[in-house]
Amino acid sequence: MLRVVIAEDSVLLREGLTRLLTDRGLAVVGAVEDGEALLALVDELAASPEGVPDVVVADVRMPPTHTDEGVRACIALRERHPGVGTLVLSQYVEERYASELLAGSTRGVGYLLKDRVAEVREFVDAVARVAAGGTALDPEVVAQLLGRSRKRDVLADLTPREREVLGLMAEGRSNAAVARQLVVSDGAVEKHVSNIFSKLGLGQSPEDHRRVLAVLTYLNS
Repeated sequence: MLRVVIAEDSVLLREGLTRLLTDRGLAVVGAVEDGEALLALVDELAASPEGVPDVVVADVRMPPTHTDEGVRACIALRERHPGVGTLVLSQYVEERYASELLAGSTRGVGYLLKDRVAEVREFVDAVARVAAGGTALDPEVVAQLLGRSRKRDVLADLTPREREVLGLMAEGRSNAAVARQLVVSDGAVEKHVSNIFSKLGLGQSPEDHRRVLAVLTYLNS
């Protein structure tokens, strides 16, 4: 059973998230209303026999200033407890905050718009994916970052289809999920991914994860 902590200053949304996740078999082990309380709670859980939660779901904007407290808390949390996944929810796309959250590592990190919570199955899947060390990025976030990346030449050699595949990879999709999304075969996706690695200069190496490096190149370009 996945253990979740929720950080959201809206009582209605906090209780709604708790009920939604609990009804689907996840254990909500704490729910707080600001960034400081989030860090204190996870520190407390870390010292307990149960240990840290698997994932934190946090609002971007929380008291006292309602600007970036949630992002700051998640960045600090990832430094203190690297094994905890962090999924940030935002009312709308805030590219700077998404970039800051992804700057250190894309492992166990997510950034979704709050509207996605209504798509219950996809939201719960995103929570589970982040808890397992994967990535969950809202398509609108990816679209904005892609728009910025097109201003640079680093992805210029990719075909439109390869860009599409790389964009879905940046959302945390597996090859099989990309194939279903694009209605193509798994083999076709594998070929596209291989071409992406080649064009981005990502050779095979036992010390590097080429998929993560490709996504980072995509997001940072």
